[in-house]
Amino acid sequence: MASVDLSYYYGYEAEQFSFYRIPKRIFTDRRFATISTDAKLLYGILLDRMSLSMKNGWHDDQGRVYIIFTLEDVAETLGYKTEKAIKLFNELDTKKGVGLIERVRQGQGRASLIYVKNFAGERQTSPKPKSRPRKNRGQDFG
Repeated sequence: MASVDLSYYYGYEAEQFSFYRIPKRIFTDRRFATISTDAKLLYGILLDRMSLSMKNGWHDDQGRVYIIFTLEDVAETLGYKTEKAIKLFNELDTKKGVGLIERVRQGQGRASLIYVKNFAGERQTSPKPKSRPRKNRGQDFG
């Protein structure tokens, strides 16, 4: 078999296959229909930061993982002004938004801790089905 002449990764090129993962359900679940696409993107970025926090052992005395991601970090990462970053945080926050994150102030001059909530772990109540599900009949393949 002939060898293919490929080049190496240099510097930041290694990050070209690094992606933010955004749960599909955040786009399809009615509870989040009022959130802007930018806020959904921010949620995906915050989820990504969670893995770094877990690696670094950033958890509180209850074992909950938190992140530190300032307004300036959001503005720089997404290319927005600080006012837009504030708006996006407010859309996600438990006090002003839908509750996908909870921010806990640390005191003047210190960054807030951010707890990214696990919306998939919440039990959902759904209406009773109107009819029983049909039994799955055996299917012949082949």
